[in-house]
Amino acid sequence: MEFPISPKANPDLLFSAAIIIIIISFTSQLACAASNRGNETDHLALIEIKRRISADPHGFLNSWNQSIHHCHWQGITCSARNQRVTILNLRGQSLFGSISPYLGNLSFLKSIEFQENRLYGEISPEIGRLLRLRHLNLSESTLTGPVPVNLTQCSELVNISLRNNDFTGQILKEFGSLKKLVFLNLGGNNFTGNIPSSLGNLSLLNYFSLGDNNLEGHLSEELAKLINLSVFSVSINFLSGTFPPAFFNISTLTIISLTLNSFEGNLPDDIGFKMPNMQVFYVCGNKFSGTIPNSITNATGLTILCLSSNKLQGNVPKNLGNYLPNLQTLAIGGNLLGKDLSFISSLKNCSRLQVLHMNDNNFEGDLPRSIGNLSSSMQQLMMEWNKISGEIPSELGNLRNLYSITMQVNSFSGPVPSTFGGFQSLGRLNLAKNQLSGSIPSSIYNITSLYLVNLQQNFLEGIISLSLGTCKNLRVLDLSHNEFTGNMDGTIFGGSFSPLYLDLSYNSLTGFLPVEVGNMKQISTFNVSYNNFSGEIPTTIGECSNLEYLNMEGNSFRGSIPRTLAFIKGIQYLDLSQNQLIGKIPRDLERLLFLKYVNLSFNDLEGEVPSSGVFGNASLISLEGNNKLCGGIVDLGMDSCIVQKKKNRKSLIIILLPVILTTIISSALILLVYQRRLRRKRQLIVPERNDKLISVSFRELHRATGGFSQENLIGSGAFGFVYKGVLDQHGDRLVAVKVLDLQKNGASRSFKAECRALRNIRHRNLVSIITYCSSIDEKGQEFKALVYEFMPNGSLDRWLHPIQAHEIESPKNLSLVQRLNIAIDVAIAIDYMHNQTQVPIVHCDLKPSNILLDGDLTAHIGDFGLARLLLTSIENSSSQGMSSSTILIKGSIGYVAPGKVSL
Repeated sequence: MEFPISPKANPDLLFSAAIIIIIISFTSQLACAASNRGNETDHLALIEIKRRISADPHGFLNSWNQSIHHCHWQGITCSARNQRVTILNLRGQSLFGSISPYLGNLSFLKSIEFQENRLYGEISPEIGRLLRLRHLNLSESTLTGPVPVNLTQCSELVNISLRNNDFTGQILKEFGSLKKLVFLNLGGNNFTGNIPSSLGNLSLLNYFSLGDNNLEGHLSEELAKLINLSVFSVSINFLSGTFPPAFFNISTLTIISLTLNSFEGNLPDDIGFKMPNMQVFYVCGNKFSGTIPNSITNATGLTILCLSSNKLQGNVPKNLGNYLPNLQTLAIGGNLLGKDLSFISSLKNCSRLQVLHMNDNNFEGDLPRSIGNLSSSMQQLMMEWNKISGEIPSELGNLRNLYSITMQVNSFSGPVPSTFGGFQSLGRLNLAKNQLSGSIPSSIYNITSLYLVNLQQNFLEGIISLSLGTCKNLRVLDLSHNEFTGNMDGTIFGGSFSPLYLDLSYNSLTGFLPVEVGNMKQISTFNVSYNNFSGEIPTTIGECSNLEYLNMEGNSFRGSIPRTLAFIKGIQYLDLSQNQLIGKIPRDLERLLFLKYVNLSFNDLEGEVPSSGVFGNASLISLEGNNKLCGGIVDLGMDSCIVQKKKNRKSLIIILLPVILTTIISSALILLVYQRRLRRKRQLIVPERNDKLISVSFRELHRATGGFSQENLIGSGAFGFVYKGVLDQHGDRLVAVKVLDLQKNGASRSFKAECRALRNIRHRNLVSIITYCSSIDEKGQEFKALVYEFMPNGSLDRWLHPIQAHEIESPKNLSLVQRLNIAIDVAIAIDYMHNQTQVPIVHCDLKPSNILLDGDLTAHIGDFGLARLLLTSIENSSSQGMSSSTILIKGSIGYVAPGKVSL
């Protein structure tokens, strides 16, 4: 740019102007260079901040790259004048990583919004270099360590929120130097020690929250100087001592929360006049004493009044509800409040009331019928553990939106109101330990939202309604200690009723326990003790796979203890005492790892007591009153089974001796008469073998295997699966059920081949077939299965090559002698099949997985699905001495064919 020079201009003036222009130009260049350097510093700091973030699930930081200027990156705000970063907002992005110390290089930063992420590690001391910082929000993360004292160098701070992290150490007393601080939230951390009195210097503070930490000691009077406070919360700590009365003079307070500490003292009589703006008064769980001040009604804006779990006494102000139209929660439970219930009538004016807790006090007398006039918004009504009497007002049914009613441990009498059936959202109904009588209104079971009903220890009677079966959400039902009668219809358990807890004990229920109890797949506690149940314990009880507590004490159950109880892997408590059970104690109960207590006393059990598992600790079992039991561990003090047999033999001889003598004499006379005739007709009598198979249906096999459940699956092959089961209709016989998959090519022919091969052979080293089933399943499809004797030690393959997790934990080892014995057993079986049967049989799939071991490790060859029957030309001329086969390709993985199979 050119400047015209006047010929009359003063040379000195022109020289001075030139110097000024040069200085201005040089200063401008310096400022531009400094600005550029500042931009570069900010850029590098942001790159380092991003580098510390290892997971960005929403891709929020994708824009942080070299293609655009950092002032245009997402979450970044820069100043318009010099393009320096002033706001860094990464809020709510679920970022995982730590905070880089390079954050301290953003020297123009005024606001940090890092809340609602997954940040970890400590705050770097470099944060103290941010002298312009006004807002710091690091809440809702997992940051740890002490808060660096350098943070208090940021003297411009107005807002600090570090809530819900894992910060430790003491609250910094230096916070008291931050004179501009308005908002301080350090709640939900692990801070310890006292609350510094220096915080009373924060005269502008409006929001103060240190709740949910580990703070202790007394509250300083200095904190009552915070006259601009609107919110004061120190709840859920270990603070103690007298709460400073001066706090009740802070008229600006709208929320005061002291819950779950140990504060003492009385509530001032004029509290409502001194704190007229109070909206939330939370002092539950302390040691406040005295009475509830009548002046509390002057705080007309109150929405929550929580005085529960203190030492308050006297009557509740009768007009409490007349002046609190906005009241939503009134909690006065757990005190020493007096008899009068008249205050309930005043609550009809609280049109927004949702919660009324008046439990654990000394209220008595009849419940006013005016309770039915409370707000239609009522959701919770708690008045348990009082002395309230009389009938439950039917008007209570007007509060149709109630979610929870707890009135247990009072003196209520009369019936359960039929109006309760009109509740629309009721989930919890507890009327236990009263004096209620009559039957349960069946309409109650129509409340589909019910999940808990407790009516124990009343005088209720009648039968248990079949409508119970429709309660699909009912998880806890306790009807114990009443006078219910009648049978338990299987329909109840055949519907959608699927409880977690069911207690019917101490009633007069009769009949058989229905097999449908096995439908309660989720139940963990089942108690039917001290009723009049009879019949056998249904084996379907083993289908309740989540059962932990089972009590059937004091009934008339008979028969044997179901072996299916061993299917309940997580059971911890089992009581079958005082019944009429017979037979042996199932040894399978030894394998229940979580079983902590077994009571089988006062039955008629016999045989040897198991000695491992829970039976290995005498203090965990009760077997008294079973005189035929023997053995077990030494601590039980029982006779050995050998001694018991001798005692039983002596007793039997004494009883049968007259009969034996009479029989001997009679037999001698008969022999004399027929001696000659017998000599003439003497011949060798060979008894016929009875090979008639037992008959089983698809339904029996389905029940025996728990519905062919995955838990009972013990093997699989080319044509189907093998399940463990118990035939309860045939003496609880333990079997292996091979179910053919008829969708696979050759499965049906394999079934026929196996039946043909095993039809006429019997040998100790061949798996014994018990029966077969050729029927229709529940879907109307063809069903074929073979039922074998169960081999408890599984296949040889699993002993040689353990692959399952439980087998790795408990390795199976065979000694050299055991291996040799198994090899001999297999050789004997092959010799029998090849050389000693009428029609020679070649197995064609002999491998370790088809060699099964019984309890004594005796080997048995199984799976004859690929077997050949070698027929001679006389027996089958069409075969011309060759074998007949049902499968063209023989063998499977692991099988080595011996060569051509022929005669």
